[in-house]
Amino acid sequence: MGSWAKIKALRMRVTAEHEIHIEQLRVLARVGVTKAERGRRQKLVLNITLWPARDLRDLGDAVARTVDYSALSKEGKAFISRQSPKLIETLADHLASHLMRKFRIRKIRIEIQKFALKDASYAAVAVTQTASLD
Repeated sequence: MGSWAKIKALRMRVTAEHEIHIEQLRVLARVGVTKAERGRRQKLVLNITLWPARDLRDLGDAVARTVDYSALSKEGKAFISRQSPKLIETLADHLASHLMRKFRIRKIRIEIQKFALKDASYAAVAVTQTASLD
C-alpha cells in the first residue's frame, strides 16, 4: 500500500450504530390510576432497545464485554416488581433511568404495553433516554 493510501486509510473512520433489542418481555406489575387497579398485578409487555456504550465490533466475542440482555431482563423485571406507579409513563421513565445506571448503555428506548382498553389491542407509551458517557 502506497503512502497516500495509508494516509487515507488512517483518516477513514467507519461509524456504525449497534443495538440490542428485547421484544415482548412479559412482566406482571402493579400499575394504575386507582388504588384497586394497583392492588392486583396485571400483565404488561415491554419492548426494550438499547445501544451499548461499547461498539459491538470491539467485543472480541466476550460476553463480559457486552450488555448481558438476560441480566438486563431479570433486573428490569425485579425493578418493576418493586414499583406501583399510577402511570405507565412514570414506570417507563423510572425503568429507563434505572437500567441506564445499572448497565453500560449509552441510549435506551422502552415501550410498555398495557391491556386496559376493551376496544384496542393495547395502550402503550415509549420513552427514550440518552446518557453522556464522558
